[in-house]
Amino acid sequence: MSRTAEATLVLAAAGLAAFGVLLVDFAGSGAGLPGPGLTFLLFAAVFGGLLAAVHLWAPRAVPFLIPLAATITAIGFVMVYRLDRELAGRQRWWLLISSALAALLLYLLRGRGLAVLRRGRWIWPAAAVGLAALPALPSAGPLPLHGLEMGGSRLWVEWRWGAEVIFQPGEAAKLLLVMFLAAYLSDHQSALSRTGRRLGRAPVPGLHQAAAPAAAWAAALALLVIQKDLGAFLLTFGVFTIMLYIATNRPAFLVTGFGLSALGAAGAYFLFTQIRQQVSAWIDPWADYEGAGHQVAQGLFALGAGSLSGTGLGLGRPDLIPDAASRFMFAAVAEEMGLAGSVVVLAAYALLAAAGFGVALRARDLFRKLLAAGLAVLLGLQTAVVLAGTVRLLPATGLPALFLSYGGSAAAGFLLLALLVRAGHEERT
Repeated sequence: MSRTAEATLVLAAAGLAAFGVLLVDFAGSGAGLPGPGLTFLLFAAVFGGLLAAVHLWAPRAVPFLIPLAATITAIGFVMVYRLDRELAGRQRWWLLISSALAALLLYLLRGRGLAVLRRGRWIWPAAAVGLAALPALPSAGPLPLHGLEMGGSRLWVEWRWGAEVIFQPGEAAKLLLVMFLAAYLSDHQSALSRTGRRLGRAPVPGLHQAAAPAAAWAAALALLVIQKDLGAFLLTFGVFTIMLYIATNRPAFLVTGFGLSALGAAGAYFLFTQIRQQVSAWIDPWADYEGAGHQVAQGLFALGAGSLSGTGLGLGRPDLIPDAASRFMFAAVAEEMGLAGSVVVLAAYALLAAAGFGVALRARDLFRKLLAAGLAVLLGLQTAVVLAGTVRLLPATGLPALFLSYGGSAAAGFLLLALLVRAGHEERT
């Protein structure tokens, strides 16, 4: 794909967002006609500015990444606009800030590239733990930052100074975790790949090799205690386990990792009331329809109402789903855009993850290979966990869908995109 085609696809995504806003306005009162024009200019500025940064500081990057992200973001913005105009106004600022942060990251990496991230490997886990622990802050007090609990999960932080802003610091913490794991595993790949122990015919990791999975499991459990969200625990430890398997090609690590995940989830079920409520709402949302099962049940109603082609933008009732703009955006998309719109979103996510894995496969340096693979795993696994919670394959979680959901998760998505873009640039230099 040429750079001209890339820019054309980004403009097409901007046109898609503007057309969706226009349809929502027509389905409503007919007012707000400047909305489509402002939306087009917004997306042209957000992704056009990011494209300009890519051309300046990562000109050899894979051209598929930004158009795919722009398409998902456009659909998500239209649904946020449909659900709440005030939230859509805030989302405009989140998108502008996120694009600026991504461009700034590309600028900072223009010289030494991703190698500078490897040198600071021990900074990232400390920063990740600090960010992930921020929701444990008290909900009231003199500090401008306050922990916030919603739906039984404590994943959010509220800034109460001047303007009130709610965001999930754990989304940025996951990126820092992937950066650390890529550096750590690239340094210790040979030691982790060797083993002299066997259980029957199957090789098993020794004590020194099992230390890293055990430490990661303990850290994920600590976050589970703080956040009280099963999805965040499974995602964090799942990313670590898959990256460990990619680095070592040892199935024993997969078995051990998934076994530890099951053990941690079972322990959390018996220890925490919030986790039991999440699981109960997953098994039988109708038993507590007015309480824990209400969101899950409304999501299922939305999926059924959408059918094949959807009710049409502005003609459904996704506003009946609690927190639809963040945690249950897939259900809102499925109701008004139907199975057809849902498949478009999922195909864009799949292509975006596949492009990330393509960058990893072509990378010659182990650190860059693991970094790109880890980012692709994070994107794909988080999307799968959120979708599974929507369709009741797994308990519903507080995780947002990157690029699609409202809020500060947009910043994490754009930073992930910038890292993949830079990795794609460096694979060809």
